[in-house]
Amino acid sequence: MAFECVSRTDVGLRRKVNEDSLLVRTERGLWAVADGMGGHEAGDVASAKVTEALMRLPVVYGLDSMIESAIVALQRVNQELIALAKGNAQRTIGSTVVGLGIMNGRYSCFWAGDSRAYRLRGDQLIQLTRDHSLVQDLVSAGMLDPAEAESHPNANIITRAVGVAEELKVDTVGGDVMPGDQFLLASDGLTRLVEAQELASTLSSNGPAEAADRLIETVLARGAPDNVSIIIAKAT
Repeated sequence: MAFECVSRTDVGLRRKVNEDSLLVRTERGLWAVADGMGGHEAGDVASAKVTEALMRLPVVYGLDSMIESAIVALQRVNQELIALAKGNAQRTIGSTVVGLGIMNGRYSCFWAGDSRAYRLRGDQLIQLTRDHSLVQDLVSAGMLDPAEAESHPNANIITRAVGVAEELKVDTVGGDVMPGDQFLLASDGLTRLVEAQELASTLSSNGPAEAADRLIETVLARGAPDNVSIIIAKAT
């Protein structure tokens, strides 16, 4: 199974530095988006360390082995970032991450934070990841309406990321891949401004390159308060 892949990143209209970092290894079936934590110094350093570690993964056979090696690499980066923050007397140097591995007709997503992965099959879009965030915890507990989550005053508070806690827990989810499936990885600079229905419509009515361009244009037209990064991988 082959893949058509495009990636885009933009600093947005309010930030001076792009703290997002992308990994595109289509030949290996591995992609990732890392979002350096806004408001923390050296977020760009943190996200770069995440994608660089994933870039250096050894060649392995089997999807499960690839994902296991990715998680081990992220846990190593987690310790590096904690040590770096202590050495620089900084509170936190961190990054979210969402990754996607595909091999032999199967996919696996791994993530920590609120960067997201989606799969479009036909005209049905499903969110594969579950945000590690305060508002998602409130939604899951039935204490907050999902429609109110994006505008909640604590919407920017995440509960898990690389470089935040001594122990990094990385969640995973997987399934099968069919020809025509499209996978979208994105930082919250996209998902806070573009709803799922609009994502589905844009992906289903355009090729990957045009869809990516349109999504970036939409975010910029809506003020782009944050960096925005997108990877679209389509099974062909």
